[in-house]
Amino acid sequence: MTSPHPPAPSAVHPSAVHPSAVNEALVPVSADRRVFQWHDHASLWFSLGVGLLVMQVGAYLMPALGTQEALWAIVAGSLLGAGLLGWVAKLGCDSGLASAGLMHAVYGRGFASLPIVLNIVQLVGWGTFELVVMRDATVAIGQQSGSLQGAQWPVLATLLWGGVVMLLISGSMVQLVRKLIARVALPLVVLSLLWLSWQFVSLAQAQGLSALWNRQGAGGMGVLPALDLVIAMPISWLPLVADYARHGKSGGAALRGTWLGYALANMWCYSLGVLVALTLPSTDLVQALLLAQGGLIALSLILIDEVDNAYGDAYSGAVSAHSLLPRWSIHHWGLAVAALCTGLALVLPMHSLEPFLLLLSSVFVPLFGVILGRLAFGTHAPTLLAQARVVNALPVALWLAGIAVYHLAPKVLPGAGSALPALAFSFALAWATRPKAR
Repeated sequence: MTSPHPPAPSAVHPSAVHPSAVNEALVPVSADRRVFQWHDHASLWFSLGVGLLVMQVGAYLMPALGTQEALWAIVAGSLLGAGLLGWVAKLGCDSGLASAGLMHAVYGRGFASLPIVLNIVQLVGWGTFELVVMRDATVAIGQQSGSLQGAQWPVLATLLWGGVVMLLISGSMVQLVRKLIARVALPLVVLSLLWLSWQFVSLAQAQGLSALWNRQGAGGMGVLPALDLVIAMPISWLPLVADYARHGKSGGAALRGTWLGYALANMWCYSLGVLVALTLPSTDLVQALLLAQGGLIALSLILIDEVDNAYGDAYSGAVSAHSLLPRWSIHHWGLAVAALCTGLALVLPMHSLEPFLLLLSSVFVPLFGVILGRLAFGTHAPTLLAQARVVNALPVALWLAGIAVYHLAPKVLPGAGSALPALAFSFALAWATRPKAR
């Protein structure tokens, strides 16, 4: 089922009329190119939601929170964050527009360049993070098996995984999702998670499951700030989701598949990170996973699945960059972004994760709060894109005010968190001031 509002000819962005510079990011995907069904969305976002990075963030909740508090924050944050992800997926599917197109429609053809550039920066950052995580895990696995002891191996591992991402970016995104991820990567990673979960639950039982379940937190982080940290992971994917969902056949299927797939993966990986931190307290989660029986094989399979996260960052970074400079194709931009991430992974220290996550949330929570408030409930985004000014002043002001709310809320209402107040503020005002249908 396609969108109930087929794009009008006037909805095509002016840059699309020049054959030498067709801007694919700002033109709706045609109905004949839409192939994703709900299980494609679910497979993609479950796979993207699984990662060593997510488990590491889950481990950050310990020992500040009690076990039950941590799990409450994980479930609530995952459902809410993945629900937002699914909602934006529906907007992308209904409109056929990439994330850059949604930003143009809401914030204006000129001003949209700012959030798009910020999105590219965060995607390069995430892509670099993923390569660093894969490099460190590869070296740890090699050392566990008695090899990869030399100083050159981290460099070679970085180049290896960067080359894999560049190889994948050379192919079709649609075929990668439907064949490689859904049919090969997903079953393997589910088996790996099941095995690791069984091993660490068994370890928890040996240590006294009741005591671990009733364990109290040491303090230093409240439940709502923890909720912010859990929401930060799905929020970081908000600027990417429409780039994939626009290839879906039904907006409802895109919403359900994305929500279900990502929420399950996020809850599972955050909870596994908490479980590992409880049973094998360590500053190195990868080493802790390797200590589990069969951990070497399970970690290796999760590591292979991690490639799609780096691919997702590179692909969406390419779509965003193409929206600004369409004379380079998405394919060429993808190779450039992947190469940049690889170079940065070789030279930058990339382990200060929590501040980076929260800084991204402060920008993208209100950014997409405004987009949802303006485009949800039947607004025809391609028409707004065709009518967009250079700067749509009111949405811009609401976004900036939402960023201020994000940073001020914890000071005005200690313990209330940041993400939820900023999201509610930006969404409510954007919805109340949205343009009336003409």
